[in-house]
Amino acid sequence: MRIVFAGTPEPAVPSLERLIRSPRHDVVAVITRPDAVAGRGRKVVRSPIGELADSHGIEVLTPERPSEPDFLARLADLAPDCAPVVAYGALLPQKVLDIPAHGWVNLHFSLLPAWRGAAPVQAAIGAGDDMTGASAFRLEAGMDTGPVYGVVTERIRDTDTAGDLLGRLADSGAVLLESVLDGIEDGAITAVPQSADGVSHAPKVSVEAARIRWDRTAAVVDRHVRSVTPAPGAWTMIGDLRVKVGPVTPTEERLEPGEISVTKAGFLIGTSTVAVRLDRIQPQGKKQMAALDWARGARLDAEVRAQ
Repeated sequence: MRIVFAGTPEPAVPSLERLIRSPRHDVVAVITRPDAVAGRGRKVVRSPIGELADSHGIEVLTPERPSEPDFLARLADLAPDCAPVVAYGALLPQKVLDIPAHGWVNLHFSLLPAWRGAAPVQAAIGAGDDMTGASAFRLEAGMDTGPVYGVVTERIRDTDTAGDLLGRLADSGAVLLESVLDGIEDGAITAVPQSADGVSHAPKVSVEAARIRWDRTAAVVDRHVRSVTPAPGAWTMIGDLRVKVGPVTPTEERLEPGEISVTKAGFLIGTSTVAVRLDRIQPQGKKQMAALDWARGARLDAEVRAQ
């Protein structure tokens, strides 16, 4: 099939790589978000998907808005049979959805209808789910509501960060997406409407929502920190200093919520149940470092608390 692929961040790369290598499909163009300023040097950088397409000599389309007339005209000229989507980052209007003969097939990193929205992996870890997966479904006007062609499942490990889990799902999801496109080309696969039961939503996690609540249980704090690692990153205030916190480990020690203890055993902070040990910490504007080393150097006052 003639394919136009839409995607932007690193988790979309395995899918595009598989489709470029596929002998059955021809990736004629890629749609990605416009180049953006990033990093301390404030350089304009291409998205990971844009870079991969460039390296293979594939046309790259970067509309500010998918409703732009020039973009619509070019997409119509390309006449794709199907358009797979993986984390593109913009809503597609109906006039865009209508162009490919077989529609747009979105790879979403949850077992739909669970965790519809922008942050399904973060939501699954934060909620304490045991299992998650990826779903390939046909895009329609609703938010992740279209009929599903197929799924893969993945167990959530006790130490998984969002980055860990997303990496595995990106790889297994790429295999799923390719097989679904093969099935569509063969006329051997049918999309099944999503169940009306089990619907849940996973909105984008804001920086403010990534703040740690020390009045929650150690288990909840642990899941929360892992769910927002590496982005946007869990954080707390220690006195008047804002710090990012790496994954934490529940201990058997007892401290009041937000109470800090720095001993040979480690840098501990209390929750509503047992204290958690911090492994890595990143003060604002500085590099990440060992939490215990930072705490010893900071010479924290006995009255200072995390909040």
